[in-house]
Amino acid sequence: MELKPESWTFQLISLGIIFICAWLSLRISGLFLTGRMTSLVMKSKNNFDDQLHKFSFFRRSRHIFPALIIYVLSGVLIENISLLVFLQKSALIYILIVAVKASSALLNAIEGTYNASNLAKKAPITGFVQVGKLFVVIVAGLLIISNLLDKSPLLLLSGLGAVTAILLLLFRDTILGFVAGIQIAANRMVNTGDWIEMAKYGADGDVLEVGLTTVKVQNWDKTISTIPTYALITESVKNWRGMSESGGRRIKRSIYLDIQSIQFCDEAMLNEFSNIRYIQSYIDSKKQQLQAFHQEQKIDNQDLVNSRRLTNIGTLRAYMQAYLVAHPKINQDMTLMVRQLPPTELGVPLEVYCFCSDKAWVNYEAIQGDIFDHFLAMLPIFNLRAYQRVSDRPH
Repeated sequence: MELKPESWTFQLISLGIIFICAWLSLRISGLFLTGRMTSLVMKSKNNFDDQLHKFSFFRRSRHIFPALIIYVLSGVLIENISLLVFLQKSALIYILIVAVKASSALLNAIEGTYNASNLAKKAPITGFVQVGKLFVVIVAGLLIISNLLDKSPLLLLSGLGAVTAILLLLFRDTILGFVAGIQIAANRMVNTGDWIEMAKYGADGDVLEVGLTTVKVQNWDKTISTIPTYALITESVKNWRGMSESGGRRIKRSIYLDIQSIQFCDEAMLNEFSNIRYIQSYIDSKKQQLQAFHQEQKIDNQDLVNSRRLTNIGTLRAYMQAYLVAHPKINQDMTLMVRQLPPTELGVPLEVYCFCSDKAWVNYEAIQGDIFDHFLAMLPIFNLRAYQRVSDRPH
C-alpha cells in the first residue's frame, strides 16, 4: 500500500519520527550539557561556570534542541497546513519559554559571580538583574503574542502607546525602584550587609538584598522587614556603615549626679584623692596651679570667698577622663572626652563621649557596661550621689 504525504497515516508516522528525533536530541544534549559539562565545571577553577551549573543554565538550555528539531522537521515532513502551523507555533513558544528560563539562570549566575567579588561591597546589582529578567519576560511575551496572532511585534509595540497610562500605573513601583536603584548604586547609599535603621518600617538590622522594588532587612530579632526601594532615597535612613569601616564604635552616655552632693574639696579629700593612681598627677598639678594663683593674687587659702578650690565633680570628671585614656579597649586616636552638660531636673549630667575599639555588638555592650559599672561604684569615693527620681535616701 502506497502512503501519500497528505494521508493521515503518513502524517502520524511523520509525527512519530519528529517526536522520536526530538526525544533523541534531548537525550544527546543532556549527555553533553548536563553530563560532560558537569565534569568540566567541577574541574574548572572559574567561579562563573560553577554559578551556571548551580542555577541549572545547562539543564535548561538543552530543551531548546528538541524544539528546534520539531520546528525544522515539521516543515519537511508535515503536509497538513493546520498541523504544521500548530507544531511550528508550539515549537516557537516553547523555545521562547526555554530562552526566558535560560536567560534567568544566566542572570542569576552573573549576580552570584558578582556578589562573590569585591565589587559587591561597593554597589549591589540585584535591582539591575531583576530589571533584566523583567525585560526578557516582556520581550518574550510580545513575541509569543505576535506569534499567536500572526502580527509583527513592532505593530504590538505601536499599540502600547494607547495604554501607556495603565502600564505606568501597573509598573509604578518597578519604575521608581529602578530609578532608585541607579541612585543607590551610583552614590553607594546602601549595600548588602550594611546595618541600617528605618523606624517607620520597623527596620533595624543587616540588609539582605537590595531588589528592584523592595529591600529586605533582617532585624536583630531575626525578623525580616521589607522596605520599598525608592524609600531609601526619599526618606531618612541611618546607615551604620561609617561606624563599621571606622576605628571604633561610639560610646555616648551620661551619669546624672545629685546637685546636692556637689561640694568643694577640703585638704583631707585632696589627700585621699592623691592616693588614686589615675589622678595623682592631676591633683599635684592643680595644687601647684592654685598655690601660684593665690600667691600672685595675694589671696589667703582660708579665704573661702575669693580663693579658687577644686570640686568633687571636677575631680571626678578628671578621673573619668584619665580612666578612659588608660583603658585598653578605647580608641585613643578618636574623640575622647568627659563633659558636663547643662543641669536638668534630673541633676547634673556628666557625659562620656569616646569610641570603643571593639565594634562587635556583644563585646561593645560588655565594655560599655563595665566602664559605667566602675564609674557608678566610684561615686561614693568622691562624695557624690547619682540622681534617681524615686529614692528612700533622705536629703
